[in-house]
Amino acid sequence: MSAPASSTSGSDFAVFKSLAPKMAVVFVGFLIAGMALPVIPLHVHNDLDFGNLVVGLVAGTQFGASFLTRLWSGNFADRRGAKRAVVLGLGTAFVAGLFYLTSTYFAEQRNLSAVILLIGRALLGGAESLLLTGSVAWGLATAGPGNAGKVIAWVGTAMFGALAAGAPVGMALYAAMGFSGIALATIILPVLTALIIAPLPPVPGRPSTSGSRWRVVGAVWLPGLGAGLSSVGYAAIVTFSVLLFASRKWPDPWLAVTCFAAALVAARILLGHLPDRLGGGLTALVFVLVEVAGLIVLWLAPLPIFGMIGTAMVGIGYSLVFPSFGIAVVGAAPPENRGMAMGLYSACLDLTLATSGPLLGLVGNAAGLPAIFLVSALVVVCASPIALLTLRREGAKAACQAES
Repeated sequence: MSAPASSTSGSDFAVFKSLAPKMAVVFVGFLIAGMALPVIPLHVHNDLDFGNLVVGLVAGTQFGASFLTRLWSGNFADRRGAKRAVVLGLGTAFVAGLFYLTSTYFAEQRNLSAVILLIGRALLGGAESLLLTGSVAWGLATAGPGNAGKVIAWVGTAMFGALAAGAPVGMALYAAMGFSGIALATIILPVLTALIIAPLPPVPGRPSTSGSRWRVVGAVWLPGLGAGLSSVGYAAIVTFSVLLFASRKWPDPWLAVTCFAAALVAARILLGHLPDRLGGGLTALVFVLVEVAGLIVLWLAPLPIFGMIGTAMVGIGYSLVFPSFGIAVVGAAPPENRGMAMGLYSACLDLTLATSGPLLGLVGNAAGLPAIFLVSALVVVCASPIALLTLRREGAKAACQAES
């Protein structure tokens, strides 16, 4: 077990104070993404009159671009400085908004409008990657590695909170102004955020070597596998829980995702200090088992209340698994490559979300919707041996430090 963070790491309030501007950046970046999520399918299908293939292509381009740029974004934050990565991300989001707005002027030429919109979506994916990776790297540099769990958990809380708030905000803008409202918000919000962070001192970049990059891969692959396996439960909830509630004729199916998100945010706020204090391995092990229990409850739930309890348990469980495995990444990666390491680590989540949805859908087609949550529980529990191995490594490291 890793030792508790020392007093020199600062109080929780001091850490939060230093992280607040970075959390604001992530919140804005993912608010922009969240606003567009429910609107893009409506705009492409209803306003531009395209079918499901083009809808999926335009909607998915952002996520593909984000995945492809994660490693580059982390490397840029390491070499050029985390604040510079964040500023570049805000600038890229601003340009994405300009492409959004330009696409509306060519709505009568739907093919051209769709191509311009596609470019905007790709730019926004790159912006999201820079904003998240840069903010985490910046937070780690200012709060210190002893607070890595708090940094990852609290920055992630801003991300999930923004995605939850973005959908109703986006739909309200779309109802009032059409897609132009989304475009204008995507232009204005990065500018306002840039003004907030402009006075903050930057952290210097560090040169890296090819040898240290191989150490990054070595530091990330095992915790990344654990995070990827545990993220299957997250994918199952956000993709299929509403359908499960509806298929069982339970009222207000949207409560499934709401209970999950609310429990996740509350757990990160109240318990985000646990990975730093108890160690990543032990925290990951406990919360993986909570996530598994929640998926099983959801699989068996006979009444809506048990379904809501199950989704909330998955939210609580998943809330600290990702930051707990992230501590192992921060501890093993070279200091000059922590941004790259976190970018590669986040890419494991991107890859899981991109692949698990279709695969779980095949499970649902073959065995019914409830089976999705049983299979997800079986996949997530496979992260527990990785948590045990992480716990063992932390114990060995602590013993070596004690001897020295």
